[in-house]
Amino acid sequence: MEVVLRWVRYLSVPQQLVEPCTAAGLPAIKEYADGLVVCGPWMQDFRLLTAVGGVGLPVVVHRGHHCTTGEWLSAVEYIRAEGTDDVVLCEAGSRRFGTGRTSLDLALVHEVRERAGLPVVVDVTDTPWLAGAAVAAGADGVWLAESAGTADVDAAREAATVLAPVVRQVSGHSLAACREAIDRVDAVLASLLEYRVTLAAEVQRHKPVGGHAGRDPGREAEIVRAMAPRAPSLTRDQIAHVMDAVLTVGLGVAEANAEPPVWRL
Repeated sequence: MEVVLRWVRYLSVPQQLVEPCTAAGLPAIKEYADGLVVCGPWMQDFRLLTAVGGVGLPVVVHRGHHCTTGEWLSAVEYIRAEGTDDVVLCEAGSRRFGTGRTSLDLALVHEVRERAGLPVVVDVTDTPWLAGAAVAAGADGVWLAESAGTADVDAAREAATVLAPVVRQVSGHSLAACREAIDRVDAVLASLLEYRVTLAAEVQRHKPVGGHAGRDPGREAEIVRAMAPRAPSLTRDQIAHVMDAVLTVGLGVAEANAEPPVWRL
């Protein structure tokens, strides 16, 4: 998962993107642009789409507010027919009549990826709070406004970091790809460990005997039993070993702090 921040950035799609209005301007655009954007108004300009596909630059096909799924994918095929496979689809939603707001169709993310075999990002310019929902729906990234605030950018990054490894399993085809996938999973593990430590510290407030002395073997065995079906590659003894380390560290943190952390409680 690569979050799309301000300018589109996915795999080889770089940051300096230009939207051409006519095919005549493409030779000049090619001299300074790193990629092209085709938006809704030009979806049926087949001469332009064909010319864009022949430039050799990465292309983002941005679904217009009144563009059907068929028109969107048809535009992609015109571009790819000229030899450009470095294409990203961008779901921009439909404009709600009379409101000036955009209604995204997140169900399209999975559909168009399956049909086109290409990465899909979601334009959350009008609704940055939906970045997490877009990632959960399977988006490869999100498109934010150039003026997006720091909080929206950070939230989009957090959504990608925490949700992507959970909703999308990636099979690495190289050592670098495997390590990248592991790094993503480790980021989620770190976030969950922090959350668990917070909850474990709060639990101490409700137990008659706190700290290491208050450990409950029955409760710990119940935790391992519940986790076992989710980790079939591990034995219960192996899960118990991991959880013993987690519990020990968590209780140590709780005993070292007069006040438990309140992260996400």
